[in-house]
Amino acid sequence: MDSVLVRFGNRVRELRKKKGLSQEGLALESGLDRSYVGGVERGERNISQENIEKLAKALGVTAAALMRGV
Repeated sequence: MDSVLVRFGNRVRELRKKKGLSQEGLALESGLDRSYVGGVERGERNISQENIEKLAKALGVTAAALMRGV
């Protein structure tokens, strides 16, 4: 079973691709570093609620929708 970090990263990647953004594009939209976004998508980062909110806003979803299925 995948860890919650990996499942969350997969969800971020799924929504990012649906929106047609690169990791760099998502980083720019969210105000986060591109390498940080990559680490989140790979399940290497234990992301804070603040950064979850930034990613959700950049992806055009709520934090709850971002967490759906995780």
